[in-house]
Amino acid sequence: MAQGVAVLLIVGLNQTLLSHAPRLSAHAGRGRIRVLKPCLPAVTTSVQSSMLTGALPAEHGIVANGWYDRTLAEVQFWKQSNRLVEREKVWETARRRDPSVTCAKLFWWYNMYSSADVSVTPRPMYKADGRKIPDIYTHPPELRHELQGELGRFPLFNFWGPAASIVSSRWIARCAQAVARRFDPTLNLVYLPHLDYPLQKFGPRDASIAAEVAAIDAIAGELIDFFTERGSRVLIVSEYGIEPVEAPVHINRALREAGLLRVRDEQGLELLDAGASEAFAVADHQVAHVYVRNPDAVGRVAGMLGRLDGVGQVLDAEGKATAGLDHPRSGDLVVVAAPGRWFTYYYWLDDARAPDFARTVDIHRKPGFDPAEMFIDPAIRFPRLSIAWKLLKRKLGMRQLLDVIGLDATLIRGSHGRTDLPATEQPILIEPTATPPAIPPAIPPST
Repeated sequence: MAQGVAVLLIVGLNQTLLSHAPRLSAHAGRGRIRVLKPCLPAVTTSVQSSMLTGALPAEHGIVANGWYDRTLAEVQFWKQSNRLVEREKVWETARRRDPSVTCAKLFWWYNMYSSADVSVTPRPMYKADGRKIPDIYTHPPELRHELQGELGRFPLFNFWGPAASIVSSRWIARCAQAVARRFDPTLNLVYLPHLDYPLQKFGPRDASIAAEVAAIDAIAGELIDFFTERGSRVLIVSEYGIEPVEAPVHINRALREAGLLRVRDEQGLELLDAGASEAFAVADHQVAHVYVRNPDAVGRVAGMLGRLDGVGQVLDAEGKATAGLDHPRSGDLVVVAAPGRWFTYYYWLDDARAPDFARTVDIHRKPGFDPAEMFIDPAIRFPRLSIAWKLLKRKLGMRQLLDVIGLDATLIRGSHGRTDLPATEQPILIEPTATPPAIPPAIPPST
């Protein structure tokens, strides 16, 4: 029978941050640390898909966290169907070799309609009146109510947004223990996102980061104890390194000023009209896929973007093939930021004409990733009172836009997506060379 394995994915962990993580360092002391070079782009869904398939984005198709659907003429971000991943997953390979192998996939992405034996992933309820109610999707379905009955409702607003915090990682850790006790999977895949938030908000060199690393280290230590006591081998891995950034690059504004990007006016606000644009970018951290309607214009657009301040590389067809990104979902060009820079999705030239969703947490409607969603607009004098008032009006049955997010992209101090980082800032794999002796059962993570 196959030995149990638990893979704890701790976002943003690298060798430098390990100095603030005594439990993880001790675990590394029982084995070895490997420095990883992730695929391009080094973003959540692309790297996770490569980890779970052993393939590059050109093969598994996850070219970013979102991309432009040329048939629908729509940008789609953070979709969840596992059928988007076009290669065999590690648990499927293992199951072919040993039918007794089972897998629990907890909060790794593309976790709906997966072939994993147990799945748990965020899945809020979106009500017609604009409310977003925290919830999860699970397989088997009844696990949804059992987990939230035992652990409380999944803290969605601590998973992403201005209130993102250690609370969500703590809930996931408790979920992992509950799933392991009930199903005893051979392979446990556990996603712990906490460091993603402070590393992007404040940058990896901020004085506050040591305490944030210590917080996730404590949770990881509890899980190491828990899975070790059950006889599992525990691997620690991270997806990407987060580097300090000084300034954003407004790539879509540059394309618009060049007359290539078009917008649609709706009651004085502007929406990206992707289908009508000659060229536009789907920005995702430090990488942007640029879609060009006329193939004859690709070279001209590439030249223009290559001269744009903050751009490090412009990959054409040959460059995409070399990088393992030549997939039909990719842009006609893939643009990589220069060190210390990252791409916004902003396409409006006047903040007064930004679409209404720009000032909200809306990961599906925005045609690009928006890390500013982690900040409440500093211009709001009494943010808690403002949010409480808007939520009260929703409870009274009124439609109310929760427009509390600012449009100041310069607040972001850390980003990822590039792969050319120093070894000490690259993601790592902590791989114990031997399973340590069993230890007393761990105390479950506190709430």
